[in-house]
Amino acid sequence: MDDTDLYDDPVCRPTGSRPLLGVTVLVVEDSRYACDALRLLCLRSGARIRRADCLKSARRHLQIYRPGVMLVDVGLPDGSGADLISEAASGTPRVQVILGISGDTLSEDIALAAGADGFLPKPVISLAQFQNAILSLLPADRRPIGPYPIRDEVVQPDPVAFRDDMAHVAEVLTQGADDRMLSYVAQFLTGVARSARDTALEDAAVQLAQERAAGRPVGSDAARIAGLVQERLHSVAAV
Repeated sequence: MDDTDLYDDPVCRPTGSRPLLGVTVLVVEDSRYACDALRLLCLRSGARIRRADCLKSARRHLQIYRPGVMLVDVGLPDGSGADLISEAASGTPRVQVILGISGDTLSEDIALAAGADGFLPKPVISLAQFQNAILSLLPADRRPIGPYPIRDEVVQPDPVAFRDDMAHVAEVLTQGADDRMLSYVAQFLTGVARSARDTALEDAAVQLAQERAAGRPVGSDAARIAGLVQERLHSVAAV
C-alpha cells in the first residue's frame, strides 16, 4: 500500500495497542508544530498519516485517494477549512470521520455547521483524547475487538517544527500588513502558541485579534508580534 491508495487498508485489523491500524488520516494543517504532534499521535495509534498545509494541497490529495479520517484546521492560509469540511462531508463516498481543529474554540460551531463530525481544540497532544475522538466515530468493524487500554500519554512535538512556524510568520509579516494577513497571523499564532504553551505569544496574538475585531489601529500590536517572533527564532536557533 502506498500514497496512491484510494481507501484505508481493510486487511490491517486494529489491535489494543494500535487501535487505528489500517486507518489513513489526512491532516490539513499549516502549522508544522501542530502537525508534528499529530504525526506522533498517529504513529502511536498505528494510523498512516498524510499531510496537506493548505486547501489546494488537500484537494489535490483527495483527487488521488480517500482517507478514512480527516483532521482539518479551520484557519488555513488560502481560505477557510470549513469549505473543505463541507466538500468532504458531501462527497461520495463520504470520508468516515471528519474533525475540525483550531486554537480558537469559537471555530467549533463553524466546523460542526460545515458538516464535521466533531471538533478537537488545540493543543492536540493527548493520545487518549485523540484516539477516543476518532474511535467513537468509526464504524464498529474498524475498531479493536473487545476492551483496549487507553494510554494517558502526552506527546512532545519537535522544537525545530516550532522554529519553522516562527520563520513562516516572520516571512508572512514581511509581505505587508493587510487585514487578511493580520487575521491569518493572529489565528495561526494563537494555535501555535497554545500548543507550545507560550503564554506571552498567545496573549499577543489574542490581543491582535481583539484589536482588529474592534476596528482599532493594530500597528503596535503587529510590531509586538514581530518582535516576539524574532526572539523565538533566535532562542531556538541558539539551542
